[in-house]
Amino acid sequence: MSGQVTAPGLRSTLEATLAHPFADPDLLEEALTHRSAAYVAGGRRDRRGTRRSLGYERLEFLGDRVLGLLVAEMLMAAFPREPEGALARRHAELVRKETLASIADEIDLAQHVRLPTLEDGVGRYNPSLLADVCEAIIAALYVDGGLETARRFVTQHWSGRMNATLSPPKDAKTGLQEWAQARGRPLPIYRLIKTDGPPHQPIFTVSASVEGEGEEMASGASKRLAESAAAGLLLARIRGAQGETP
Repeated sequence: MSGQVTAPGLRSTLEATLAHPFADPDLLEEALTHRSAAYVAGGRRDRRGTRRSLGYERLEFLGDRVLGLLVAEMLMAAFPREPEGALARRHAELVRKETLASIADEIDLAQHVRLPTLEDGVGRYNPSLLADVCEAIIAALYVDGGLETARRFVTQHWSGRMNATLSPPKDAKTGLQEWAQARGRPLPIYRLIKTDGPPHQPIFTVSASVEGEGEEMASGASKRLAESAAAGLLLARIRGAQGETP
Protein backbone atom coordinates (compact mmCIF):
# COMPACT_ATOMS: atom_id res chain seq x y z
CA MET A 1 0.00 0.00 0.00
CA SER A 2 2.84 2.41 0.77
CA GLY A 3 3.88 2.63 -2.87
CA GLN A 4 0.36 3.42 -4.07
CA VAL A 5 -1.06 5.70 -1.41
CA THR A 6 0.07 9.19 -0.51
CA ALA A 7 -0.18 10.72 2.95
CA PRO A 8 2.51 13.40 3.27
CA GLY A 9 1.48 14.70 6.69
CA LEU A 10 3.02 13.28 9.86
CA ARG A 11 0.65 11.56 12.29
CA SER A 12 2.46 13.10 15.27
CA THR A 13 1.86 16.58 13.85
CA LEU A 14 -1.86 15.93 13.49
CA GLU A 15 -2.09 14.39 16.96
CA ALA A 16 -0.50 17.54 18.36
CA THR A 17 -3.02 19.67 16.48
CA LEU A 18 -5.86 17.52 17.79
CA ALA A 19 -4.35 17.60 21.30
CA HIS A 20 -4.84 13.85 21.56
CA PRO A 21 -2.24 11.07 21.22
CA PHE A 22 -4.11 8.07 19.85
CA ALA A 23 -3.94 4.84 21.81
CA ASP A 24 -5.02 3.11 18.60
CA PRO A 25 -3.00 4.66 15.72
CA ASP A 26 -4.88 2.55 13.17
CA LEU A 27 -8.07 4.37 14.13
CA LEU A 28 -6.62 7.72 13.07
CA GLU A 29 -5.29 6.16 9.86
CA GLU A 30 -8.75 4.81 9.12
CA ALA A 31 -10.28 8.27 9.59
CA LEU A 32 -7.83 9.75 7.09
CA THR A 33 -8.13 7.13 4.36
CA HIS A 34 -10.36 7.69 1.32
CA ARG A 35 -12.37 4.67 0.21
CA SER A 36 -10.43 4.45 -3.05
CA ALA A 37 -7.25 3.91 -1.01
CA ALA A 38 -8.83 1.57 1.53
CA TYR A 39 -7.32 -1.89 1.71
CA VAL A 40 -7.57 -4.60 4.34
CA ALA A 41 -4.20 -6.33 4.35
CA GLY A 42 -4.45 -9.86 5.66
CA GLY A 43 -7.58 -9.07 7.65
CA ARG A 44 -6.42 -6.04 9.68
CA ARG A 45 -8.04 -6.13 13.10
CA ASP A 46 -8.56 -3.63 15.88
CA ARG A 47 -7.77 -4.08 19.57
CA ARG A 48 -10.90 -6.17 20.09
CA GLY A 49 -9.91 -8.48 17.25
CA THR A 50 -12.62 -7.18 14.92
CA ARG A 51 -11.73 -6.88 11.24
CA ARG A 52 -12.36 -3.40 9.87
CA SER A 53 -11.96 -1.41 6.69
CA LEU A 54 -9.39 1.34 6.37
CA GLY A 55 -11.88 3.66 4.64
CA TYR A 56 -13.34 6.58 6.59
CA GLU A 57 -17.05 6.11 5.69
CA ARG A 58 -18.09 4.26 8.85
CA LEU A 59 -16.30 6.76 11.06
CA GLU A 60 -17.81 9.62 9.06
CA PHE A 61 -21.26 8.15 9.79
CA LEU A 62 -20.52 8.11 13.51
CA GLY A 63 -18.81 11.50 13.52
CA ASP A 64 -21.84 13.14 11.97
CA ARG A 65 -23.95 11.96 14.92
CA VAL A 66 -21.38 12.87 17.56
CA LEU A 67 -20.98 16.35 16.10
CA GLY A 68 -24.74 16.81 15.91
CA LEU A 69 -25.14 15.91 19.57
CA LEU A 70 -22.32 18.12 20.81
CA VAL A 71 -23.39 21.13 18.75
CA ALA A 72 -26.98 20.69 19.96
CA GLU A 73 -25.73 20.69 23.58
CA MET A 74 -23.71 23.84 22.96
CA LEU A 75 -26.68 25.63 21.38
CA MET A 76 -29.07 24.66 24.18
CA ALA A 77 -26.66 26.12 26.73
CA ALA A 78 -25.79 29.26 24.75
CA PHE A 79 -29.32 30.22 23.67
CA PRO A 80 -31.65 29.12 26.49
CA ARG A 81 -34.55 31.32 25.33
CA GLU A 82 -34.59 30.44 21.65
CA PRO A 83 -37.34 28.20 20.23
CA GLU A 84 -36.63 24.93 18.47
CA GLY A 85 -36.89 26.42 14.97
CA ALA A 86 -34.18 29.00 15.61
CA LEU A 87 -31.93 26.42 17.23
CA ALA A 88 -32.45 24.10 14.27
CA ARG A 89 -31.30 26.79 11.82
CA ARG A 90 -28.22 27.50 13.90
CA HIS A 91 -27.51 23.78 14.13
CA ALA A 92 -27.83 23.28 10.38
CA GLU A 93 -25.39 26.13 9.75
CA LEU A 94 -22.82 24.75 12.18
CA VAL A 95 -22.82 21.14 10.96
CA ARG A 96 -23.03 21.80 7.21
CA LYS A 97 -20.29 20.67 4.84
CA GLU A 98 -18.90 24.17 4.35
CA THR A 99 -18.33 24.63 8.08
CA LEU A 100 -16.61 21.26 8.37
CA ALA A 101 -14.43 21.99 5.35
CA SER A 102 -13.44 25.34 6.85
CA ILE A 103 -12.37 23.67 10.10
CA ALA A 104 -10.51 21.00 8.15
CA ASP A 105 -8.63 23.82 6.44
CA GLU A 106 -7.81 25.45 9.79
CA ILE A 107 -6.12 22.30 11.05
CA ASP A 108 -4.40 21.55 7.71
CA LEU A 109 -6.23 18.26 7.42
CA ALA A 110 -5.69 18.03 3.64
CA GLN A 111 -2.00 17.20 4.00
CA HIS A 112 -2.85 14.10 6.05
CA VAL A 113 -5.51 12.52 3.82
CA ARG A 114 -4.56 9.15 2.34
CA LEU A 115 -5.31 8.98 -1.40
CA PRO A 116 -4.16 6.77 -4.26
CA THR A 117 -1.20 8.36 -6.03
CA LEU A 118 -3.15 8.71 -9.28
CA GLU A 119 -5.93 10.66 -7.53
CA ASP A 120 -3.68 12.90 -5.47
CA GLY A 121 -3.24 16.61 -6.16
CA VAL A 122 -6.23 18.94 -6.21
CA GLY A 123 -8.43 16.04 -5.03
CA ARG A 124 -7.11 16.23 -1.48
CA TYR A 125 -8.31 19.85 -1.25
CA ASN A 126 -11.87 19.05 -2.31
CA PRO A 127 -14.16 20.67 0.32
CA SER A 128 -16.61 17.75 0.33
CA LEU A 129 -13.79 15.26 0.93
CA LEU A 130 -12.31 17.36 3.72
CA ALA A 131 -15.71 17.76 5.39
CA ASP A 132 -16.17 13.99 5.40
CA VAL A 133 -12.70 13.39 6.82
CA CYS A 134 -13.30 16.02 9.51
CA GLU A 135 -16.39 14.11 10.65
CA ALA A 136 -14.37 10.89 10.64
CA ILE A 137 -11.72 12.57 12.82
CA ILE A 138 -14.42 13.56 15.33
CA ALA A 139 -15.55 9.93 15.46
CA ALA A 140 -11.98 8.71 15.88
CA LEU A 141 -11.50 11.09 18.81
CA TYR A 142 -14.74 9.83 20.33
CA VAL A 143 -13.92 6.13 19.93
CA ASP A 144 -10.30 6.47 21.06
CA GLY A 145 -10.69 9.02 23.85
CA GLY A 146 -14.35 9.16 24.78
CA LEU A 147 -17.01 11.85 24.50
CA GLU A 148 -15.03 14.45 26.47
CA THR A 149 -12.13 14.19 24.01
CA ALA A 150 -14.49 14.79 21.10
CA ARG A 151 -16.21 17.58 23.03
CA ARG A 152 -12.92 19.45 23.58
CA PHE A 153 -12.23 19.43 19.85
CA VAL A 154 -15.74 20.54 18.91
CA THR A 155 -15.83 23.25 21.58
CA GLN A 156 -12.48 24.62 20.44
CA HIS A 157 -13.43 24.89 16.79
CA TRP A 158 -17.17 25.51 16.88
CA SER A 159 -17.67 27.94 19.80
CA GLY A 160 -16.48 31.00 17.90
CA ARG A 161 -18.69 30.19 14.95
CA MET A 162 -21.66 29.59 17.21
CA ASN A 163 -21.29 33.00 18.85
CA ALA A 164 -20.50 34.89 15.64
CA THR A 165 -24.10 35.95 14.96
CA LEU A 166 -26.81 37.01 17.38
CA SER A 167 -29.67 36.16 15.02
CA PRO A 168 -30.28 32.63 13.72
CA PRO A 169 -29.09 32.25 10.12
CA LYS A 170 -31.53 31.83 7.25
CA ASP A 171 -30.38 30.00 4.13
CA ALA A 172 -31.73 30.46 0.62
CA LYS A 173 -33.93 27.35 0.79
CA THR A 174 -35.59 28.63 3.96
CA GLY A 175 -36.07 32.05 2.38
CA LEU A 176 -37.67 30.57 -0.73
CA GLN A 177 -39.94 28.34 1.34
CA GLU A 178 -41.08 31.25 3.51
CA TRP A 179 -41.72 33.37 0.40
CA ALA A 180 -43.92 30.63 -1.10
CA GLN A 181 -45.81 29.95 2.13
CA ALA A 182 -46.48 33.65 2.72
CA ARG A 183 -48.26 33.78 -0.65
CA GLY A 184 -50.17 30.54 -0.33
CA ARG A 185 -48.01 28.72 -2.88
CA PRO A 186 -47.01 25.04 -2.63
CA LEU A 187 -43.59 24.30 -1.20
CA PRO A 188 -40.61 24.65 -3.59
CA ILE A 189 -39.67 21.56 -5.57
CA TYR A 190 -36.05 20.44 -6.08
CA ARG A 191 -35.01 18.00 -8.81
CA LEU A 192 -31.64 16.40 -9.43
CA ILE A 193 -30.85 17.08 -13.09
CA LYS A 194 -27.49 15.32 -13.43
CA THR A 195 -24.30 14.29 -11.68
CA ASP A 196 -20.89 14.89 -13.26
CA GLY A 197 -17.29 14.30 -12.28
CA PRO A 198 -15.40 11.38 -10.70
CA PRO A 199 -16.88 9.45 -7.74
CA HIS A 200 -14.62 11.17 -5.21
CA GLN A 201 -15.38 14.67 -6.52
CA PRO A 202 -18.94 14.72 -7.92
CA ILE A 203 -20.74 17.82 -9.14
CA PHE A 204 -24.52 17.88 -8.74
CA THR A 205 -26.84 19.97 -10.90
CA VAL A 206 -30.23 20.68 -9.33
CA SER A 207 -33.30 22.71 -10.28
CA ALA A 208 -35.49 24.69 -7.89
CA SER A 209 -39.03 25.69 -8.81
CA VAL A 210 -42.08 27.35 -7.29
CA GLU A 211 -45.52 27.05 -8.82
CA GLY A 212 -46.09 29.92 -11.25
CA GLU A 213 -42.50 31.21 -11.03
CA GLY A 214 -40.57 28.84 -13.30
CA GLU A 215 -37.30 27.28 -12.20
CA GLU A 216 -33.59 27.96 -11.85
CA MET A 217 -30.69 25.52 -12.01
CA ALA A 218 -27.36 25.52 -10.17
CA SER A 219 -24.47 23.16 -9.50
CA GLY A 220 -22.49 22.31 -6.39
CA ALA A 221 -20.22 19.77 -4.72
CA SER A 222 -23.23 18.36 -2.84
CA LYS A 223 -26.97 18.20 -3.45
CA ARG A 224 -27.54 20.55 -0.54
CA LEU A 225 -25.15 23.14 -1.95
CA ALA A 226 -26.71 22.89 -5.39
CA GLU A 227 -30.23 23.18 -3.98
CA SER A 228 -29.27 26.22 -1.92
CA ALA A 229 -27.65 27.91 -4.93
CA ALA A 230 -30.65 27.19 -7.15
CA ALA A 231 -33.03 28.48 -4.47
CA GLY A 232 -30.97 31.65 -4.14
CA LEU A 233 -31.09 32.27 -7.89
CA LEU A 234 -34.85 31.71 -8.05
CA LEU A 235 -35.58 33.86 -5.02
CA ALA A 236 -33.40 36.69 -6.35
CA ARG A 237 -35.16 36.57 -9.73
CA ILE A 238 -38.63 36.53 -8.17
CA ARG A 239 -37.87 39.43 -5.86
CA GLY A 240 -36.16 41.39 -8.61
CA ALA A 241 -39.12 40.95 -10.96
CA GLN A 242 -41.60 42.00 -8.30
CA GLY A 243 -39.49 44.84 -6.90
CA GLU A 244 -39.19 43.24 -3.48
CA THR A 245 -36.32 43.85 -1.12
CA PRO A 246 -34.19 40.85 -0.02
